[in-house]
Amino acid sequence: MTEPEFIPADADPASRRSDPARNLAVVVYILQALSFFVGGITGLVGVIINYVKLDDVRNTWVERHFRWQIRTFWIGLLWTVIGIVTTPLIIGWFILLGISIWIIYRIVKGALALNDGKAPS
Repeated sequence: MTEPEFIPADADPASRRSDPARNLAVVVYILQALSFFVGGITGLVGVIINYVKLDDVRNTWVERHFRWQIRTFWIGLLWTVIGIVTTPLIIGWFILLGISIWIIYRIVKGALALNDGKAPS
């Protein structure tokens, strides 16, 4: 089931930059990126922020970013655990490399879409 595209009343991306919900999504993208350097704890903080503030952004253009960030965290965590468990079989190293690239891709793609005032796709 695809989510309907939310079209805001003010579609100008420059005017959206002062939106507090947008700024919170920026913070979460930064926390997700920092998780590569601090062992993942900032990613956990970011997903907690997403869940706590999800009701505040419901039915806004930023909700899609929050859902994108939540999915990135949980899928990334699942495949990271699978990669760690399978590292003795060598395949785990490839899984960890692949999931790292995928997470970086999701963070960059989401952050660029947020900067443009669009939902990630």
